[in-house]
Order: sequence, then C-alpha cells, then structure tokens
Amino acid sequence: MKVEHARQEYLEYLEVERGSSANTIDGYGRDLRRYERFLQERGIDDVEDVTRDDVQAFVASFAQLEYAATSTERALAAVRGMHTFLVAEQYCKKNPAREVPTPKKPQRLPEVLSIEQARRLVEQPFGQNAPSQRDRTILEILYGCGLRVSELCGLDLREVFLEEELLRVLGKGSKERVVPVTGAAKRALTEYVDHWRPQLLKVGRPMDAVFLNQRGGRLSRQSVHSICERYGRYAGIEGLHPHTLRHSFATHLVEGGADLRVVQELLGHASIATTQIYSHVDRTHIRFEYLTAHPRAQFRSAARTV
Repeated sequence: MKVEHARQEYLEYLEVERGSSANTIDGYGRDLRRYERFLQERGIDDVEDVTRDDVQAFVASFAQLEYAATSTERALAAVRGMHTFLVAEQYCKKNPAREVPTPKKPQRLPEVLSIEQARRLVEQPFGQNAPSQRDRTILEILYGCGLRVSELCGLDLREVFLEEELLRVLGKGSKERVVPVTGAAKRALTEYVDHWRPQLLKVGRPMDAVFLNQRGGRLSRQSVHSICERYGRYAGIEGLHPHTLRHSFATHLVEGGADLRVVQELLGHASIATTQIYSHVDRTHIRFEYLTAHPRAQFRSAARTV
C-alpha cells in the first residue's frame, strides 16, 4: 500500500470511526505528510518497505531540526497510530514503529525567584484593609511554607497550629503532612487570622477556610493565580505563578544548606527523584561557595606570573 494512501485511510478512520477532533486530525495530518516526504527522500513509497530504522531516523530528524520534545512526541504518536491501524486492518503485516522508544524530554529547570526578588515581593507596600492583608499573607505562606496553590486554598482553621508553629496540609493523593510556619509567614498569618479574616466573614455564613474571598467564601485557585500575577507585576516580576514561589522556597532552602530529604518532606514529594531537581538548580550557588570558601579554588601559580 502506498504511504500516501495509508495516510489518507488512517486520517479518514480517525475522523469517521474514532470521532477525533479537527485539531487532532490536522496535527496528525501535518506530521504524517512530513513522514511521507521523509520516506520518499529515502526512496520508500510503500508501507511494507518501512523498517524500524526508518521510523527511528524520522524521529531523530526532529532533534536535528531542533523541534520541541512535545512536537516529536506527537509526530511519533501519529506514525505509531497509522502503522498500528494498518496492521489491524490487514493492509500490511508488520508494525515498524511498535518498538521505537519515545525520546526522553529534556529536564526543564523550574523558574525561581532570586532572594532579592522574593524580598521585594513580600515587603512591598500593602493596603491596610482585609483583602490586601490577606494577599500579603498568601504570598508569605506560598514562599515561606512551599505550599501548592490547591493546598493553600484547601487550608482550614482547624489545620493551623500557630502556637506550635505548624500547618497540617492535605497534599496530592490526600496525603497529610506537617509544615512549619515561622518567622514572617507566622507573623503575617497570625495577624490575618486574628484581625483581618473576621472582616471578610459574612453574617450567617460560617466558613472554615483560612483564606476567604470578599463574599466570605473559600478563595479559589484562580484568584490566587491573579493575586500572584498582580503583586508580582507591582514588584517588577512579570507572569509570577504560585508554583514559582514553591520552587523558590525549595531552592532557597537547598542553597541555605537544607538536606534534600528534609526538602522532600516539606514539599510532600512521594519520591526523592522529584526533589533532586533542586540540586541541579543549586549548581551555580555551589560553584560560588566553592570559589569563595576553598583555599585552593582561586590558586594562581607563581610561575605563571613571572
């Protein structure tokens, strides 16, 4: 079967039998036309002649052209889908794409604020009113405790133990963990709970949530996103995301000498492998510490200066 006909048959199958969206069909169509041209350049016009090496070479061509990993993954999914369809419909006998591995995505380092940016964010002027002081407390807690935005929004008063300087947090998979709340974060939270939160409560509407909206209900994740973005912009930080504050919390802990196992516990990561990303973020800091602290790090031979 000609590659061109195979492509047409598969796209028609996706549209008619699978009911795939127009976006999926358009995307797969582009990828499969690129695949068809690639095979033609290798002198292949029939799907029976395609080998595993041909499919691997097609995938490798994406890396050479510096396509994003997501584009490569989608193209391979389209090729795999077409060959699987062809075998299932008995248009050909083999599936050369079946054992071609998906390329590993490059590990992206998280965006992190500098310590100066974090200081500027939480120390900027806030209005002396309940919504503004709530927002200040949210920023202090996100950066000072490393909570996920969902954990912050789900926090109830019964889970706040200010005398013990602890928060009980319900994380992913309904797993509970205990997080310290001290220093500036504790001061902001204490003042908010004692003085500003009561002003957000509405008569006849009891609410356990720590962070309330102006109607007295639980604050939404979308609202927290907006708060971070708005105050980030005020502090000269464009596009600030709540998760950036969580990443900054972890990175600054590691830079300060905290053990990765401790950071793992504080973040609520199930695996230390997830936390190890912060050891990579910390490389610049490690090099700086080495250069400034080690007696031989900046050694220059006397012979070189003669």
